[in-house]
Amino acid sequence: MELRGRAGLVTGGAIRLGRAIALGLARAGADVAITYSSSADAAEETVSEIRALGRRAISLRADFSADFGPDALVTKVVGEMGRLDVLVNSAAIFEPGNWDDTTEESWDRHFAINLKAPFFLSQAFGRYVKGAVAAGEAGRRAHIVNIADWRAVRPGTDHFAYTLAKAGLVTMTQSLALALAPEIQVNAVAPGIILPPPGAGAAFIERKAALIPAQRVGSPAEVVKAVLYLLDSDFVTGDMIYVTGGEHL
Repeated sequence: MELRGRAGLVTGGAIRLGRAIALGLARAGADVAITYSSSADAAEETVSEIRALGRRAISLRADFSADFGPDALVTKVVGEMGRLDVLVNSAAIFEPGNWDDTTEESWDRHFAINLKAPFFLSQAFGRYVKGAVAAGEAGRRAHIVNIADWRAVRPGTDHFAYTLAKAGLVTMTQSLALALAPEIQVNAVAPGIILPPPGAGAAFIERKAALIPAQRVGSPAEVVKAVLYLLDSDFVTGDMIYVTGGEHL
């Protein structure tokens, strides 16, 4: 897909990986809408950067742990942008929790934000695209990219709620690729260590890098390249690209 003249929605697009992806879409020529939960100031900064690139941009607050109205959100983006061609489900939480201390509240939050919201946003997006095709936009193409995690297919003994929700996201990617074809391609990117957790310093990076075959951590730019590759392809669907430096092995 040629992104120039298209429009994308990036959830969690105010900060960290979501911000990098939103800016990557804008640099490729797309108008971009982002959602945020509590990072209002960062969202406005990201929107300003996108506009400085000559693209249209809006930010929308959405609490994915509650009833956020996915159909209304998609309708709002289409109303502001005139169209919607790309959905990137990036918003997520990553909180600790082992088998014996994961709480029901933590479980519900992880599944609501990391799996339920991406599914119902994809459902709303799918309805919009399929409706456009039915209305006469023959040849309409669109993409969904889910930001997953290599832990989803190589689970360990920690972060239970997070890992299980991301595993569901990988399965959802494959199921939606079948259900939404041929108009919508659905893929995923599984990052490794790209950004350190908030508050982590150089010692954390050095310790983690020593455990990765590439002997370094990744960068947001490498994740953006993977997303842009999937959006450029007109044949890849139901797949997942690992951006881990070999950590997933």
